[in-house]
Amino acid sequence: MTGTTTEPRQSPLHELHERLGASFTDFGGWLMPVRYTSDLAEHHAVRQAAGIFDISHMAEFRIEGDGAADFLDRALAGRIGAMKIGKAKYSLVLAGDGGIVDDVIVYRITDEEFLVISNAGNRAEVAASFAAVVTGDARVQDITDKMSLIAVQGPAARGILEATAGIAGVQPALADMTYYSWALGSFQDRSLFAARTGYTGEDGFELMVPNETAADLWQAVADAGAAHGLVPAGLAARDTLRLEAGMPLYGHELSRDIVPAQAGLGRVVAADKAEFVGKDGLAARDTTGARVLVGLSAEGRRAGRAGYAVLSGDDTVGEITSGALSPTLGHPIAMAFVHPSASAEGTALTIDVRGTPIPATVTALPFYRRQK
Repeated sequence: MTGTTTEPRQSPLHELHERLGASFTDFGGWLMPVRYTSDLAEHHAVRQAAGIFDISHMAEFRIEGDGAADFLDRALAGRIGAMKIGKAKYSLVLAGDGGIVDDVIVYRITDEEFLVISNAGNRAEVAASFAAVVTGDARVQDITDKMSLIAVQGPAARGILEATAGIAGVQPALADMTYYSWALGSFQDRSLFAARTGYTGEDGFELMVPNETAADLWQAVADAGAAHGLVPAGLAARDTLRLEAGMPLYGHELSRDIVPAQAGLGRVVAADKAEFVGKDGLAARDTTGARVLVGLSAEGRRAGRAGYAVLSGDDTVGEITSGALSPTLGHPIAMAFVHPSASAEGTALTIDVRGTPIPATVTALPFYRRQK
């Protein structure tokens, strides 16, 4: 029997990335830039100045109507109805048994309108989860195909955006926005949604615009950032940046086999809500002895990678989920799920790096915190 192969989708910015010399990879069903020049150079630029990322592969859902807040309180693990207009909140979509379907960010636009951004590879699963919840007076619209997302991350990000030609009328002003808040403005007289959020551990913004203006916005930001060290950055740098910041990646630290508390996300779940998808499953689930997420720091240059075993003496007590030689810190770091008996900060463990035992120490997350 002959199977069919689905070609990865291309971002509205794909031709621009080709002109910039990007290398591409299939990520979540999208052909996205993995790097433009050097992983290390792109990583360091974000830590020291700024990087610009295409994150148009992310999925966007608009939820609106009189019952929008109630709907999201049932569909998501967090307490959404209590959010203030202008704010954003990290939350989780859970399966009936309490496993994690996806992690999302929710933005409250008005009393009756919300924006939910989910991971590219989980777009269909999140849509199905929303469809399974009785909507009442709420309406769910998938707007992914209409919108593009561009992230500008790093200590120079705000100044670059303030100098970007064509961006106008942002209220509140970028300088007045707090972390996990958003503002509306315009770019070339089209709508601009700006959120002070990111996935790098640095200050920065994520900008949502209609597809038609995405390439012009990217170029305008690049022009404004040329004198400030801004560089285009790909998925490879994004991965080492988020790892240093201790931020989970779905399919690595999060999955349907993991419940929030195992991943250090128990605080995200409003367990006292009357009803939400996964509430009964979490209550019924016995996680005694279940592995929990920890950080690991090692010396030398050899890093543990996803799937490598973690040992205590001769006993396998866990497995690496993400690992790399940290460009900022200069030594190997990793996140891993380990048995609770091996999870205390300071515990000495060993990573099996292709047959070579590498000493490692349980370390508090995140590995890196930006200077305020």
